[in-house]
Amino acid sequence: MDGLTIRAVIIAGLAITALLLTGWRKPARAETRSPRGPLRRESAGFAVEHIDAPAYRRPGPVRRLLALAASGGIGLLTGVLTAIVLSFAVAIAVIWLTNLLQR
Repeated sequence: MDGLTIRAVIIAGLAITALLLTGWRKPARAETRSPRGPLRRESAGFAVEHIDAPAYRRPGPVRRLLALAASGGIGLLTGVLTAIVLSFAVAIAVIWLTNLLQR
């Protein structure tokens, strides 16, 4: 067993050395290719209009309360659906295990 362990350590050391030498010899990243010809860009572009956006206004308290109620309702619905799915999964597992015990 000692001989096998020593051989495994030697092989692992040689593999690490080979990886280090390969990484030293080869660059880690590929170099970008230089363009073969001059870059041709058309001088004519698109006309862009710059329009100022309206200033930000915080939503009012009614809208914030509605958002709070809606997110609470979605959370409650998600919790109820999760509980139903988990209860069915537990019920099926109990029935299946009970059938295994009855055999």
